[in-house]
Amino acid sequence: MTYDDILIDRDGAVLVITINRPEAGNKLRHQTCLELVDALQRFRLDPQLRAAVLTGAGEKFFCIGGEHDPVTSLDQSQVLPIIDVYQAIDTIPKPIVAAVNGFAVGGGNVLNTVCDLTVAAENAVFRQVGPMVGSFDAGYGTWYLEDTVGRKRAKEMWYLNRKYDAEQALAMGLVNEVVPAGQARDRAVELATEIATRSPMAIAGLKGAFSARHNGVSGQARMAHDQQLSYYLTTKEAHELSAAFGERREPDTEQFWS
Repeated sequence: MTYDDILIDRDGAVLVITINRPEAGNKLRHQTCLELVDALQRFRLDPQLRAAVLTGAGEKFFCIGGEHDPVTSLDQSQVLPIIDVYQAIDTIPKPIVAAVNGFAVGGGNVLNTVCDLTVAAENAVFRQVGPMVGSFDAGYGTWYLEDTVGRKRAKEMWYLNRKYDAEQALAMGLVNEVVPAGQARDRAVELATEIATRSPMAIAGLKGAFSARHNGVSGQARMAHDQQLSYYLTTKEAHELSAAFGERREPDTEQFWS
């Protein structure tokens, strides 16, 4: 599929998704969000892809938030579908590594936070600016940020709107590694490639467990359906019960637990 706002590249078992609006600070508009959701779902369903990298075009901006059109009504057409992007990143049972190549501000820092791992370039800057610009993210941007950097530091980021450089972000646990400018994408691909050699079912189970903590029934359903049910359907027990029902007979209970 051809996209307007993002770029897609495959590097072996790794998919690289690049927000490609550098002239706008890689801001997220409706089109960007819809394309990201589509690309992420295609990534989820592709058995050849094991991990992904999310980054921004250029060397100045990772993403500086959402581009909101003037609100003219309260119907859902006015809502920027960014929560769909966050939810996809969080619940897809494959790891996604953020390569923060510059400013990660507002929704851009939330994108960074919901990714599984983060590699930051030394010129990266992290910031939450909602209360300064008449906006906020009282969901993924707060709960997950609190999990990542702690309650007091998360409130500091949201209430005081300070800038944090890459080394500060590393010290507070907001990123995993810091690399020289221009090398974030390559290092993120290296990490994603390394993860791709691990057990995909184990990684999926772990990610589902992390996700379930905050996602309630959605997270539990991912574990139960995508992991447990998928495995259960390969057992003799499941096959015997299905066959017995179709043949209108009592199941052979000796087939259970195998």
